[in-house]
Amino acid sequence: MSIIAWLVLGLIAGFIASKIVNRTGEGVVLDIVLGIVGAVVGGFLFSFVGAEPVTGFNIYSIIVAVIGAIVVLVIYHAIVGRPGMGGAD
Repeated sequence: MSIIAWLVLGLIAGFIASKIVNRTGEGVVLDIVLGIVGAVVGGFLFSFVGAEPVTGFNIYSIIVAVIGAIVVLVIYHAIVGRPGMGGAD
């Protein structure tokens, strides 16, 4: 995939994952970074269990990236200490 496709996929995945985890976005830049890292983590996790990793710019890849970004966000919130997972803000 091109760098633009990775950025768009990362933005979409990061935004969706942020909305799922803590109901607010982390900001455009952090959403993109967490989404791209999430795509890599999601691809690794899916490969680990024998499923296809990120295959291109499609719905399946967005789902893989969102799942990975959720994992990354949960770890991010655990390290940074910000409330997540629907906790009291």
